[in-house]
Amino acid sequence: MSFSRDSCIPPARTRTLTVDSAVAGQRLDSFLADTIASLSRSFLRKLIDEHQVLVNGASARASYKIRGGDELVVYEPPPEPAEPQAQDIPVPFLYQDEDILVIDKPAGLVVHPAPGCPDGTLVNALLHHCDDLSGVGGVIRPGIVHRLDRGTSGVMVVSKNDRAHRHLAAQFAEHTVRKKYLAFAARRPGAKPLPNQCRLETLFGRHPVHRKRFSSKVTKGKSAISEFRLLRKFEGSNWSAVKVEVALETGRTHQIRVHLADADHPILGDKLYGGRSARVFPAEILPARQALHAWTLSFQHPRTDKIVSFEAELPEDMVKLENLLAQGPFKPGS
Repeated sequence: MSFSRDSCIPPARTRTLTVDSAVAGQRLDSFLADTIASLSRSFLRKLIDEHQVLVNGASARASYKIRGGDELVVYEPPPEPAEPQAQDIPVPFLYQDEDILVIDKPAGLVVHPAPGCPDGTLVNALLHHCDDLSGVGGVIRPGIVHRLDRGTSGVMVVSKNDRAHRHLAAQFAEHTVRKKYLAFAARRPGAKPLPNQCRLETLFGRHPVHRKRFSSKVTKGKSAISEFRLLRKFEGSNWSAVKVEVALETGRTHQIRVHLADADHPILGDKLYGGRSARVFPAEILPARQALHAWTLSFQHPRTDKIVSFEAELPEDMVKLENLLAQGPFKPGS
């Protein structure tokens, strides 16, 4: 079937990819999902079905097996212009005043609308609870100056006016905001134990093969700095886990998850970076999401310039995980 641009939505972005022979044989939709991390597989499948993806100049099925040297062109339509709608979604507030709002984000809550997740986000909840939000973040991200992964819980700050937004955004850009996290990680079999305290300073960038992942083992990338402090060890007959405190000097996407995984201690429940490390744990031990919690946040208040600090208590699922690990040994998972 030939392709006609006249019948399609005007693209906001065009991507051109050349297939390496090393990945030949993959389905078209699988390859694109692994390569374009910012778009979900379901959204890419929709683009393929709407003939917004070309293979060597013609449209193709999602099941098409790609070949080395294939040229793929992906036309991304512009985002929907509709503004996010207010939704009554419960979000715990830790503090608020005329400039900022500090929340304890629950695990599973997406921060802002994105392809494949148009509503049910933190932004929708904030629009319900707040009369006015900062406009600097744009229509889709009002008030948002930083984010947490969907599966990560914990403390976040939101700006309530443009002055506060600019002030906070500058602090995040200059890495003066102090962030500490708590995580539970499993030591890979045969790996060295995590030191009681260590500082990792690495390059950071896209994984060269798995494009939805990031890696600290790259030859080119941005600097990423994490400091780890061992808080507690858990030992079994054929497994080992740790509770660690992590202080971030930089805020790269998935930074803690990558640094721990690349140090052979992937976070428990992390399906993207955990690999086979959790197989020795029975299913009832493992959390439904990565066991990572944004514990404390310190920054300069945008109005008073004083340093303010906030803490989000360890959530119930991670408290349960810690108790179960402490009760070991247990029978290994299948």
